[in-house]
This record gives sequence, C-alpha cells and structure tokens, in this order.
Amino acid sequence: MRDERAVKGGSWPPVWLVLLAAAGAFALTMGVRQTMGLYLSPLNTTTQLGLGSISLAFAFGQLWWGLTQPFAGAMADRIGTGRTILVGVLLVAVGTVITPWMTSTAGLIFAIGVLAAGGAGMAGPSVLMGATTRLVPAERRGFATGVVNAGGSFGQFIMAPVAITLTAAVGWAASMQWLGVLVLLALPAAWLLRGNAKALQASAGAPALSARAAIAQALATPSYRYLSAGFFVCGFHVAFLATHLPGVIAACGLPQEVGGWALAMIGLFNIVGSLLMGWAVGRWRMKSLLAGVYATRAIAVLLFLLLPKTAAVVLVFAAVMGVSFLSTVPPTAGLVAKMFGPANMAMLFGLVMLAHQLGGFLGAYLGGQVFQATGSYDWMWYADIVLAVGAALVNLPIRESSPRLGAQPA
Repeated sequence: MRDERAVKGGSWPPVWLVLLAAAGAFALTMGVRQTMGLYLSPLNTTTQLGLGSISLAFAFGQLWWGLTQPFAGAMADRIGTGRTILVGVLLVAVGTVITPWMTSTAGLIFAIGVLAAGGAGMAGPSVLMGATTRLVPAERRGFATGVVNAGGSFGQFIMAPVAITLTAAVGWAASMQWLGVLVLLALPAAWLLRGNAKALQASAGAPALSARAAIAQALATPSYRYLSAGFFVCGFHVAFLATHLPGVIAACGLPQEVGGWALAMIGLFNIVGSLLMGWAVGRWRMKSLLAGVYATRAIAVLLFLLLPKTAAVVLVFAAVMGVSFLSTVPPTAGLVAKMFGPANMAMLFGLVMLAHQLGGFLGAYLGGQVFQATGSYDWMWYADIVLAVGAALVNLPIRESSPRLGAQPA
C-alpha cells in the first residue's frame, strides 16, 4: 500500500503527532467559539444594544465561519495547510481580544463575526479534517476524524469552566481577552500540518481536478446535496444551543453557573460521541449513523420540553446533546472523502460546512428574535424537532459510492 505520508521525498510526522496537532488546534479554536454564549448577557448589559442586535453579531459569526470554510479549504489544498492555520489562529486571537472594546452592533459584527469567526473557519474543521485525511492512511481515517472532532469537544469542555473561573476572578472583559491569548497555543499545529494536496496528487500520479471541476462534480451528485441538507440542520441545532442554551437555562430560573456547566457537559460528552462515531464509521453505513444521530436529537429535545426544568434535567439533557452534538462530523467528512477522495477534501468538506453554518446563522439569529418576540424559546425547540426528523430522513437515500471511480453521480 502506498504511504500517503511520504511526499516530496520526505516523511511526515507520525500519525499520533498529526492527530495531536489537529485535535489540539480544533480544541482551542472551537473551545473559544463555543463559550462565547457565556458572554452574551454581559455584552448586552454593558453595551445596552439589546439581545436581538447582539444575537445578530453571533449569527453573522456563524454565517461567516461557514463562508470561510470552502475558501480556506481551497487555500489549504493549493498553497498549504500551515499558512492557512497560521492566519486563522492570529485572526481568532485578535478578534477575541478586541471584542470587549466594541460598543456598537457593527463593531461586534466585525470583531466576533468577521475576525474571530473567520479565523476559526481558516483554522477549523474543513482544513484540519483535510490535513488529517491527507496525512493518515486510508484505513485509519475514520478513527482519526473522530479523534480530531473529539479535540473540539474537549476544548469546549475545558474552555467553559476556564471562562467562568476567569470571569469570577478578573471580570468578563479580561476573561474574554485571556481566551484570545490562549488560542495562540494552536500555532505549532501550523508547522506540523504543513503541506497541501498537490503533493499528494503528484505522489499518486493522479490527474488533478481544478477547484471548479471538483465543485461542479460534487454539486452534480445528489448524495452530496442530501448530505449538505442534513448538515444544514446540524448547524441550526448546534448554533442555537451554543449561543442560547445559557439563556434558556436562565429563563428557567436556574443559576448562571448551570449554563456554564451545561456547555461543559456538551463538550465532555461530545468527546465520547466523537470517539464512538470515529470507531463506528468503519463498521456501519455512515448514512445510517447520521440518520440515527438526528433522530436521537429530535427525541431528546421532545423529552426536554416535557420534563421539569431542574438542574439535573438540564445537565442530563446537555450530556445527551453532547453525545450527538458534533458526532455528525466524522461520518460527514468520511462520506465526502469516500465520494471524492482526499485531494479536494478540505474544499469540498468546506462547502458542506458552509451549509452547516447557513443553518447556524438561522439558529443563532432566530433564537434571539423568537425570545425577544415571545419571551420564550419554545418555538425554536419545535422547529428543531421538525428539522431533526427531516435531517434523519434526508440522509437515508445517500449512496456511499464514488463518482470518480466510474459510478454515476449518486
């Protein structure tokens, strides 16, 4: 079997070091992004802009994070993963550090939505999953993507308590700025994950598809479109929880600390879900695993609506959501790689991530708008149940075949 790590006459880092770098970078960028919901209330109190305006900044961040994914993926595939991660980490740090100084909606959109979210997109899952797919042998890719995804979950688990502790010690503004400094610890990953897909194509002796041809082929494949539709729903769900779960918990009359620990529980149990999914993708059909995850979310949200809102119920709900939170990523990335191969993986997975973040924009933005209009998040939960059922169903027709291997687009 060809060693895909041997490129340009040199040797890439061992698999464990590749996974450590990718998972560590994802832990820091995802950890910072997914704890921003803890700062929504103090931002509102300080700026007096209103929940709707601040939710718009967070929602724009969800959208912009998605919009950067295919471009960051194409950049990584063509000019190098290392340069892409370097720029991304620096933008996350700058955007997070300057956010407390923003006093207008436009300022918050620039800091949170453009700089921090765009940087997180450049050092985010499409680039990191693409690098992992390129550097890890094919038979280990399923587990590898699960490990990288678990890194993002671990970051959320760690960063939420860190943010709470720092806020209690130095105030919310300095707390947020320290998170911006901490994300710089991801910089070594830029060197360890350096390289691009051109080298991989050259080593394989395979003709290179242009970015336009690769995108056209993907969009002509119905299974790719079904996969993207399901991931749209995933983004709606994830962004709503990440942005508004602390507010949901506060509306139930529970202490603010419960919101922080709920986010931490999501991160902790997402580690479990990601690792289990990374193991499962090599044993069961990935489309069936995705359908099961979305169906589980629908059932869990329905039960949460029916049960009394105690701290114990909230934490158990957060744990269940954690298992399914981003466990959609390994099978989604695996399906993209299976359909189209690793050469354009970062860019094509980035397009799927764009669909995810379009859903994320609606989840974050509509959450604030619905609460402001009705004083409750109930209608968001109803929509979430319906969308989750739809996502479970839309994954079932997916055909796990590669149009590049002579099959018709599936």
